[in-house]
Amino acid sequence: MKIDQHHTLEQLEQDVWKPSEMDSTLIKTCSELRKKPLKDFSTEDLRIMIGQNIGLDFLVPMALEQLQKNVLAKGDFYPGDLLESVLGIMYKFWKAQPETWFKVKTLYKLNQEMFEQDQAFKSIRKRYEQFEGVYEI
Repeated sequence: MKIDQHHTLEQLEQDVWKPSEMDSTLIKTCSELRKKPLKDFSTEDLRIMIGQNIGLDFLVPMALEQLQKNVLAKGDFYPGDLLESVLGIMYKFWKAQPETWFKVKTLYKLNQEMFEQDQAFKSIRKRYEQFEGVYEI
């Protein structure tokens, strides 16, 4: 499925979120990102939304494109924070997306040696162990 990245998540999902003064900063940020055209999303925008399991059908393919170019694509925190967010996606999504799960698994395996040799990637390794458990292959 080719996604028109000129659209926003609100347009693609046909779901407008109504803001509230009581919303947390994170909820306000996510609400604003739902109004942003996908073509304008940064790595950090993807990391935030994927980390909150929002818009996954549209954002995971975009994240995979970035990760295939640079597996250590970085949002605002550290190299690999986008991959860590992708690996942390809820179980239900991966069960419905086995082909996408396999692409992420392959991407990780191609870079596994780097992740295992550097202590800085401990949290990514831990997330991968949980991610890999979605399918017992």
